[in-house]
Amino acid sequence: MCNSQKDNHTQQNKQHLNPSHPNVNHPNVNHPNVNHPNVNHHNVNHPNASHYASIIQSTGEDLNRAGLLDTPNRAAKAFDYLTRGYHQDLQTVCNDAIFPTDNDELVLIQNIEFYSLCEHHLLPFYGVVHVGYLPDGNVLGLSKVARIVDMYARRLQIQENLTKQVADAIVEMTACRGVAVVMDASHMCMMMRGVGKQMSTTRTTSMLGEFAHNQAMRQEFISAVPKREPRFG
Repeated sequence: MCNSQKDNHTQQNKQHLNPSHPNVNHPNVNHPNVNHPNVNHHNVNHPNASHYASIIQSTGEDLNRAGLLDTPNRAAKAFDYLTRGYHQDLQTVCNDAIFPTDNDELVLIQNIEFYSLCEHHLLPFYGVVHVGYLPDGNVLGLSKVARIVDMYARRLQIQENLTKQVADAIVEMTACRGVAVVMDASHMCMMMRGVGKQMSTTRTTSMLGEFAHNQAMRQEFISAVPKREPRFG
């Protein structure tokens, strides 16, 4: 290969590894229609696959190597799954599973596991939710409480908002006298980046109705639910 051909080849490689992006701050921001020459195999059919290809390519990776051939497409489909809560609504999720009852004592559902994505870094946070409510003539099907948690968790979130959304939804669907939600979670944005505190956990609460106005009742509920032990992974 002559020197001029080598120079051209080197320049092409540099352009391949470091694509020019006109919108400043970060090379992968604001590129709605990225058409990479390497994303041309028949398996890439998701409309957002090209965006994942852009991010992967910006690391210097070769999108043509075997392990990455379908990664942009798989990643786009996975993100759809992880954010499917945007395509759900409360009425559909609960599906009229509201039942009359004479019971006015606490209904407590513990250890509802959840997985969500933090809206700041798009990294997972996950843990358990404990939901208790005081019926006022109606109860919600037990599985629907878990489905409500999943619907809101499968959106871009912060834990504080997620906790409040679950509590508000229980009140909306049951018109209960009070609801208490306690959420314990581990945040990957705090564990695998930044301060790197792998054993850290975060607890948030939302108390509405009688739980908000009765401190003794609120404290009794918080003491009754198990605290999630810190752990790796």
